Amino acid sequence: MDRLEAMEVFVVTVDGGSLSGAARALGRSIAAVSRAITALEERLGVQLLRRSTRALKLTDAGARYLDVCRRVLAELSEAEAVASSVLEAPQGVLTVTAPVMFGALHVRPVVDAYLAAHARVRARLLLLDRVVNVVDEGIDVAIRIAHLPDSALVATSLGTVRRIVCASPDYVARHGRPSEPRGLAEHRCIGFTALTPSESWTFAPGPDGGRAVAVKVKPVLTVNTAEGAIGSAVAGQGITCALSYQVAEQLRAGTLVPLLVPFEPAPWPVHLVYPARSTASAKVRAFVEMATPALRRALGERSKTRRRVGVDG
Repeated sequence: MDRLEAMEVFVVTVDGGSLSGAARALGRSIAAVSRAITALEERLGVQLLRRSTRALKLTDAGARYLDVCRRVLAELSEAEAVASSVLEAPQGVLTVTAPVMFGALHVRPVVDAYLAAHARVRARLLLLDRVVNVVDEGIDVAIRIAHLPDSALVATSLGTVRRIVCASPDYVARHGRPSEPRGLAEHRCIGFTALTPSESWTFAPGPDGGRAVAVKVKPVLTVNTAEGAIGSAVAGQGITCALSYQVAEQLRAGTLVPLLVPFEPAPWPVHLVYPARSTASAKVRAFVEMATPALRRALGERSKTRRRVGVDG
């Protein structure tokens, strides 16, 4: 078995979660799959998988090698497509990443529709609340909610989101609403670590001008997911910060109300980004063409700005 075949066996084994699952997927015997991985480990001089009777677990070296294998196999698939003149039909594996809640609410439905339209494509959707290095981690398309530095990535503008401070009507009825940011010191607050990693919440100067305001709060609860923080706010436990798309449904339903609107920070841009070389790939072009209008609608944005900006990776 050559090196590329062994890499494919390794990836399929990890994705299937077992040697037997990989054997079924590849039409090989369990012993052949095991021998391929063992030979790969011997060639590399490192252990890639810890095997037990119940499960397989990646070593640190195995996790790093897995990312490389995915990228190499994806690029090989595209190279073969070019050679056989079938690049115009989207095919292969498309890897997309997005923030967890935005991805679950808005990106996953686009991926579903994309797969339904392109039978020769498989997809990986990575929902992560961290900045992923697009090039190093073999990502085809990423959704970024941030101001982007200059680099070689292509970015398509999708719209903006705002950071909103909000609470339930019940909480406001019982405790009142702060008239300016410093009033938060007297209120029960709910922290969301991905958006407010410290206990200092920053606000714009407000209608009278002046400087931005940083307010020290003492959260009665700190949650590591937006859903958790929003759920506790809806339950009347306190005031929280969230991005506009995260609480859009609650604001429409009236289970949360916005506070301190004149002091909201400037909106954050949302972009769809991908490496410039990916524009040669039919699978990426087709996804960008489908995702761009759908995500602009989701954000209430009709801008068609496309520009070359960068993201370091």
